[in-house]
Amino acid sequence: MLSYRHAYHAGNHADVLKHLVLAHCLEHMNGKDKPYLVADTHAGAGIYALESHSAQRTGEYHSGIGRIWGRKDLPPALAPLIELLQGLNPDSKLRVYPGSPWLERALTRHGDKLRLCELHTTDFALLRREFGDEPKHIQLDNTDGFEMLKAALPPPSRRGVVLIDPSYEIKSDYTKVAVAIKDAIARFATGTYLVWHPLLPLLEANALPTKLRKLGAKSWLHATLQVRAASTKGHGMHGSGMFVVNPPWKLEQAMREALPYLAEHLAQDTGANWNLEQMEVAKEKE
Repeated sequence: MLSYRHAYHAGNHADVLKHLVLAHCLEHMNGKDKPYLVADTHAGAGIYALESHSAQRTGEYHSGIGRIWGRKDLPPALAPLIELLQGLNPDSKLRVYPGSPWLERALTRHGDKLRLCELHTTDFALLRREFGDEPKHIQLDNTDGFEMLKAALPPPSRRGVVLIDPSYEIKSDYTKVAVAIKDAIARFATGTYLVWHPLLPLLEANALPTKLRKLGAKSWLHATLQVRAASTKGHGMHGSGMFVVNPPWKLEQAMREALPYLAEHLAQDTGANWNLEQMEVAKEKE
């Protein structure tokens, strides 16, 4: 039984990190005329009203995007995300925050293909309402995103970006993510794969990045943003990470610019920090 609804968490520190990385990866893909596929395995509702009951109930966006919204000292690396948000909130008041599907639609071209999956029936209905009248190049699936990848890869154009960000409310999601990436690399080795994961005092959460490093990818980047010290009581998310297989060659530079700023301004206590690792073997720059 699925209970997770992203509306309660829209615009939090994890969204800022996830969407920053996503924006840079899609901008990189647009550097070539050849079309590409974007596959989003856990799309959510697509867009979120921050004045809604759900967002106001938790108020997580206040300590996320709200901390940097309107600031004049933003590093250039944050520009791709902030410019999109300004287009959604033209009067400078932060009322709406996009989900990954909205960002993917905004950053891709008409010839590119979007495959958006959401299993939660309520959120899928909202996603369909937001995207239902879109052209045929956007496909919506009320199905398991992990299963969708098996059918979607490799794309005909042999260019693609995959975003995997389950809620991890079920511990088996950690295993499913590793299996999905291993299978995807085997069938489409040159794809760019983005995996969001929570930082939690939990064995499965801590083990996932290690598993991803060992899957045989020729290049990867792992960025983490911790906003507070880990709980000594063994629960509560203290940050999140983005593991990127086949990252764009400029992504590391952008993250080194953005992460220290985010760690400073999104910090909830003195335990805030960031980390960035990259492995590259015979990577050919595009």
